Amino acid sequence: MGGKNKQRTKGNVRPSSSGRAAEVLAREGGSIPGFVGFGSAAVELSYVPAVHGAEDIDHLVDADFRLVLRKLSKRDGVTRLKAVQDFGSMCQERDAEEVKGVLPYWPRIYCKISVDHDRRIREATQQAFEQLVLKVRRSLAPHLKSLMGHWILSQCDTYTPAASAACQAFQAAFSPPKQPEALGFCKDEILMVLQDILLKETADTLSDPQNVTEEEREAKYVRMLTSSLLGVKRLLSLLLQSDRAALEERLADLVGAAKFWKFSKHKTPQVRGAFFEMICSLCEFTPGLVQTEAARLCPAVLLSIDDADPFVLPPVWEAVLHVASTIPDCWTHVNARKGFLPKLWSLLRDGGKGLAKALHPNLMPLLSKLPPQVTDPDLDFYTDFFTAFVLGLSSERAASSPSESAAIVTSLVECLRFCLLQNTGEEHHGKLRTMLISQQLLPLLEKALKNPSLQNGPLFLLLTEMLLSWERKAGLHGDDKAHKSKAVFLRLLADFWEELGLLFVRYIDAEEADPEALEGIAALLQVMRYPERITKNHPQKKKRVRMCFSKPEEDEKAGTEGEGVTKPVPAVPEPVHAEASGSLQTQHFEDVVCTLARLCLLHVNERNSEPHLVFLSLLLRSFHTPGVFSTLVEFDEKRTDEGNQPKDVLKTNPAVQFLLQRVVGWLAEPGRRDTEHLVEMVFSSLYCCSRQDTTRILNHVTTLGLQWGTLLQIIQRACKDPETLASCRDWLKGSVLGDKLLALTEELCRFGNSGPASASSSSSKSWTLISLVLSQNHHSEALIGEVYLEKILEKLHSTLCETKSLSDAGNMEPLVSFICDVASSFFSSVQDCLLLSSAEELLLTIFQLTAQDQRHTRLSDSLLVKLKEVCGAGVGSLVQSCSPEITEGSFLHSAAVWVKRQLLTVSLDIHSLQTLVAAVQSLMEMMVSVGEQTSPVLRHFFSLVTPSQTEWTMIREALPPQWVKSPLLSGRYRGVCDKPSKDTWRWRESGRLPAHLSVCAVLGRLVQTAAGSAAEPSRLPDLTCTVSELRYALQWCKELQFSPAVVSAYHGLLTDWGLTDGLTDQVPQNTLLETLYSRSVMDGGLWSLTLENYIQANSAAVRRLYGGAESLFPVSPSKLSTLQVLCPVMTREDRETLLTLATAGLINWQENADVYGCLAVLLCCLDAGTEVEEEVLQALLATMMEWRNSREDWFLFSCDLSQVTTERLNLNVEMMRFLSWLVDRRPAVLGGTQWDFLLCSMLAWLETASENVSRLWSPWVQLFVCQNAALVVNLDRFFTSPPSDVQETLPSELAAEWSDFFVEGIYNFLLPLPVKITETFPDPDEPAFPTAVLQAVGLALAHTPLQQLQQNSLPPRFIADQKTNLPEPLQTLLNTLCPLLLFKARPLQLTVYQLLDKVMPQLPECDGEGDNNKSDDDKDEPCLSPPAALMSILSACEELCEHVLAGVTVGEFAEVQPLSVAYSCILGYLLAWKLLLTFFKASPSHLRAHYAQHLKRSCSLNKLLLHLFKLMPESPVYPGQGSDTKETKTFFTENLLLTVDESGGGVAWELPHLACSVYYSTVQDLPAMVRLWWNGQEKRVSAAVEKFTMKYVSPVLSAQEICSVHSSTQMFDSMTVKARSAAREVIATYSVDDIFIELVIQLPQSYPLGSITVESGRRVGVAVQQWRNWMLQLSTYLTHQNGSIMEGLTLWKNNVDKRFEGIEDCMICFSVIHGSNYSLPKKGCRTCKKKFHSACLYKWFNSSNKSTCPLCRETFF
Repeated sequence: MGGKNKQRTKGNVRPSSSGRAAEVLAREGGSIPGFVGFGSAAVELSYVPAVHGAEDIDHLVDADFRLVLRKLSKRDGVTRLKAVQDFGSMCQERDAEEVKGVLPYWPRIYCKISVDHDRRIREATQQAFEQLVLKVRRSLAPHLKSLMGHWILSQCDTYTPAASAACQAFQAAFSPPKQPEALGFCKDEILMVLQDILLKETADTLSDPQNVTEEEREAKYVRMLTSSLLGVKRLLSLLLQSDRAALEERLADLVGAAKFWKFSKHKTPQVRGAFFEMICSLCEFTPGLVQTEAARLCPAVLLSIDDADPFVLPPVWEAVLHVASTIPDCWTHVNARKGFLPKLWSLLRDGGKGLAKALHPNLMPLLSKLPPQVTDPDLDFYTDFFTAFVLGLSSERAASSPSESAAIVTSLVECLRFCLLQNTGEEHHGKLRTMLISQQLLPLLEKALKNPSLQNGPLFLLLTEMLLSWERKAGLHGDDKAHKSKAVFLRLLADFWEELGLLFVRYIDAEEADPEALEGIAALLQVMRYPERITKNHPQKKKRVRMCFSKPEEDEKAGTEGEGVTKPVPAVPEPVHAEASGSLQTQHFEDVVCTLARLCLLHVNERNSEPHLVFLSLLLRSFHTPGVFSTLVEFDEKRTDEGNQPKDVLKTNPAVQFLLQRVVGWLAEPGRRDTEHLVEMVFSSLYCCSRQDTTRILNHVTTLGLQWGTLLQIIQRACKDPETLASCRDWLKGSVLGDKLLALTEELCRFGNSGPASASSSSSKSWTLISLVLSQNHHSEALIGEVYLEKILEKLHSTLCETKSLSDAGNMEPLVSFICDVASSFFSSVQDCLLLSSAEELLLTIFQLTAQDQRHTRLSDSLLVKLKEVCGAGVGSLVQSCSPEITEGSFLHSAAVWVKRQLLTVSLDIHSLQTLVAAVQSLMEMMVSVGEQTSPVLRHFFSLVTPSQTEWTMIREALPPQWVKSPLLSGRYRGVCDKPSKDTWRWRESGRLPAHLSVCAVLGRLVQTAAGSAAEPSRLPDLTCTVSELRYALQWCKELQFSPAVVSAYHGLLTDWGLTDGLTDQVPQNTLLETLYSRSVMDGGLWSLTLENYIQANSAAVRRLYGGAESLFPVSPSKLSTLQVLCPVMTREDRETLLTLATAGLINWQENADVYGCLAVLLCCLDAGTEVEEEVLQALLATMMEWRNSREDWFLFSCDLSQVTTERLNLNVEMMRFLSWLVDRRPAVLGGTQWDFLLCSMLAWLETASENVSRLWSPWVQLFVCQNAALVVNLDRFFTSPPSDVQETLPSELAAEWSDFFVEGIYNFLLPLPVKITETFPDPDEPAFPTAVLQAVGLALAHTPLQQLQQNSLPPRFIADQKTNLPEPLQTLLNTLCPLLLFKARPLQLTVYQLLDKVMPQLPECDGEGDNNKSDDDKDEPCLSPPAALMSILSACEELCEHVLAGVTVGEFAEVQPLSVAYSCILGYLLAWKLLLTFFKASPSHLRAHYAQHLKRSCSLNKLLLHLFKLMPESPVYPGQGSDTKETKTFFTENLLLTVDESGGGVAWELPHLACSVYYSTVQDLPAMVRLWWNGQEKRVSAAVEKFTMKYVSPVLSAQEICSVHSSTQMFDSMTVKARSAAREVIATYSVDDIFIELVIQLPQSYPLGSITVESGRRVGVAVQQWRNWMLQLSTYLTHQNGSIMEGLTLWKNNVDKRFEGIEDCMICFSVIHGSNYSLPKKGCRTCKKKFHSACLYKWFNSSNKSTCPLCRETFF
């Protein structure tokens, strides 16, 4: 608001003062009133007290009301709108007394805001006023006179919602009887307000010109004028007659003002329209006043008829009628011929200028009021009138708008009728009547014959009504209501029909008849024949008309006189269709029809005219009378051969005679296409025949060999209505038509098999005919006889069967499509259609087509959808009426048997299975949907689909045995195989599913469908077997690890269907558990694993399955599998019993044939945690050692495993497990002899494994090697850190023997093993590839000592031209293992990485001092390559990675499928870089610079960084974090553990984590090179890199750098280093003698991308220039050296030390030690004797393009 510093208004030199304002107010008013609101009463009409000193009244106003009323005077429209809405709400919510306090101030405010510019405010004001009225009721009375004027004004607001709200408030205040009284009470005040607005106010007086725009002022003025004029009309209409009379004097002042009459010519249409509405009201309520002002009123109204504005024209014409009725001498005040009629003719010729619906209904009332002085001479007047009328039909708007045209036509005919009725007397009236008919009506009809829009309008019906009226007045209807001018009307009818007949003949007798005109004639005659049909089909809306006939059938002239237009009255529907209740009775009508029929037949006979034939058909459709047919027969002189025709009918019935002689001949004409009109002619003739004659005639027509399309049209026409269908029923059911249709079906099927030609138009009509006759009529029965119906269905079924058996069924698609249409119509329409055996066979064939894969049937998608719909319709009809049992040969029985045969005998792929399941499921859903009555059917159907036990066993045994591999290698299964072959373990990728899987999927889906419908379990038979087999199938997929693709897709399908839970909720738990247990004990194998999977969720119910542990002995293979599953959940007593029995069997091995089984049971019990005494273990160990001596063949030492049984391999595996368990759990049992036995056996087994790599395709051999490797791992762990309690008891020489002999032997066998495996099995995707062996061997090789790697015994492998400084064993190791980094086997890649990672830190020392071969004259910087074998792998990987990541941009995350080819490629690439970075980090500083130079030249690092930013996720958050984690873990904060045996979810994130790890190592070990790469990238890439690094890498790396400074143990002479973690600062203090230097190193937020800043601390004894040089040197070292901060400080300190030792700086880089290659200045100038670094000189010469000394500018030699 105001403020001290606010700029004042110009001229206001004094600040505001409330005290001065109070003085002025008191001085002007004499006293200070009760000041409540703001504003000036004279200007703003805002809220102030009504009188000065009105404190008492003011206190009645509530504070909230005061605030709202204050807001109503604001200028802002939104504020006022909100205030009005709040006012209305408060009036509704507050007490009546509080609201009454507002009343004294409300009228002034209401009078202002009710005429506001904003229409929303006006509407809200009226709504608030209504709430005020409802609250205060009678208390409003004292204020009515000040309110009522603007209240009436608001009720006439041009904004309809505001006006409606005002009227609603008025009705709420006054009931209808009270409204006239209230208005009479305030009439003078109301009229004063309205009169002031009309006569005194202007646009500038109604609104403030300073605050309101000119446009808004003018709009408000126009609105107020309009509302005022309408307000006068409303006031007059509501007042009592006495009040109107009292007000007439005041109205005379208004009407007498010259300004008032100017409103008739106002520029705004709304004002003109309101003016004429007010004139109508004046004429109606104050006729005396109107008579007084007739001189001004009549011209104002009668000469304004051409005002064609939509707002003005309706009230103008209403005013015209009122003036013509109220002022008899109105035409004396205007010149009708010069002023009125020309404007009327123009208006009519223009069709009412688009307002015909408003204008033309007023014309007939106007005609009735025109005096003779206006219409004389009548003939000329009416000629001009109707000529202009007819021309109006051709106007643009009338031609385009049917409603406008209909309004003109209706008015035109009404005016014609009126004129003819008015002129039925004198002779000269005859000329007028002749003119009206011949010059007006008939030309109009002729025009309509060629104009479809006029034909579709009301003209024909209005003409018919007029003719009927004439006939009644002529006495032709015999109802004794003839007109007194009967002869005149008879003559009118005769003249009309005579001229109309001539008109028709002229069109029909033309040589080239116009089809459009003929159709128009037929349409007119049809309306004349059946006018009641038109009234039924086209009901008219009721309207308000200005005149009605007093008596429709009496003297209509009387209705046009008197006060017929003084008041609009509701009338009958217009046109008055009550007159059209009968047909025309005059003989002229039938004579014209007969004449036209003869003419048509003449033209057909002579010129074979098709248009005349069509017209004859249309004529007979309406006039199928004996008279017309007799005329045709008599006229036709030709006779047909009567040999085959029914003679008795022919002689007596002219209709039949015409049909057989003429119509049949026309139908049978060859080449005739359009026969629809002839078919109609047939049935027009049959209307005159009995039912028997109809049958005989139609049978005769059927045998004539007509086209099938014609026969189709005949049948369709027969079914058109119930009456015709009843008369033709005998023909439809008869043998003639049935044989004809059966022959047609056979012909269609025969030609359809020949190819796509069946898709022709005639064939399509033929199929439509078959479909029609198989459909249902109104009485739920087929159209044709059942015998023929079944024969047709049998033929369709046999055709579909042929289609189903053909491999190229797609070629028969049109035929199948037609059959589908026919079957669909039949199934969906005929009740109990499937009681026919042929219908069931047809449905079965359709079902089989829908249940087979499209690739087999070759049917299109659209046709398949159609087949499914047909099948659904058929099955739906079937299940509604099926019996409780499925009989053999029925559809359901045949369908179930066929489905079962498909499942057992046909190898299905995924898509075929989905198709079959969908079809069977749809069938089941149909049966379930019916309800409980189909329970037996469901049970029987499911039983038919389910295989028998023999079939289950057969398909179960047919499952491929590859499932054995996974549980065998994981130790969950101890099975054996009789004769394993290599081909057994190679899955043949056929894409086909085993039958067992298909059966389980279908049955599971059926059970689910039945259960999902809330069906009771009793609906289906016992499901225990089905559920068991489903769980068996799921376990088979699981053991195959959902590989290959077809198994994965199958399991995905079951997951989508919700079947992966095995439907266990459909069977009682105990029942299912007993079934699985019994099958496991009987068959073992996968049943045991299925039982194990189920036990995990239901372990409590297991212990009662077996009676006791003794029941599982002696151990068979199946019992062993079961025992292994049950052992973890057995009681301790049972396990101890088993342990005792197994131990006894082993100790008495000579008497026990199943040593392997006992040993396996022993291991199961030990793994389950069963306690065992040391004596027992020693006895068992002694027994094994005894086997070693007496049964050495049991131990597979140095033997060929190809001849060994799987049971023998399992025995050795169990011994390895037992020995491994002893080393891990009970090593104290082992003595010296036992240790020798164990270690020697282990080494001998290892030798056997090394010699039998070619047998690793066998899972049992793989298990043998894996278990051996696991034994090695346990031994290594034991000897690396033996338990303290056991270490003392070990033999003294055991540890030495292990390290000196056994370790070397172990790794001499193990290290070459991965190479041998990859050479023997080059394809890692082969199912027989020994991945598990690589994983187990990798775990063992992870413990390889470094010495064994450095002195390995691998076969030497060298590469020609390979530069190397490495010893031969190390070079061989690199050349052998590095290529394996690219082998597509993750365990092998990680094993190689772990082995090489141990060696990498030892390699740099082999390069000695680096690149010593370069002479001092070489200008380039020294460069040294990392190990060549590793670099060659990197080069190969780079190309592969570029190909894999080609479509990914920097910053996007490349999703790589785990364990894919791309995954292996990228994994090898990143592992190679991990090794290279390890090598780089282990290198000394001077070698690191040489290696970095090589990486820079090869651009390898640049490519790596681009690849990393495609492999690192946008948000590298560590997976598996809980919501309660305080700090978010990322791939940069968590170490990466690359373990060989890791599997599952970890692999999914392994590659992104590895990429992040490589990037972190890169920026840590090569910061300068990364910074250089980053600076050279484009803006988008550099921004993405910086954002990612700053967010995830820099905080971790900076913290580690600071931490490394803290924890550094490096000691410096004369220099100390400290770190500040919070500020990311490192402070280095250098002091020597009197010199003291302090440097502050600041790490940037984007470290290491951003440059490290070196700031000055304290310095003592150092020159400024030298100080700056040293700061620059340190900054350079930290920026350009690839190492840590501590390494940079070390380099800088050495440089300063050299400076103090007297070595001069290089005068190019101002440093003693070079920043990258760490060399001293050696190249000296012969002139100035200054020395420079070689690398600095090289850059100087390159950049300056000169070979001069940088200092003395002499030539440098």
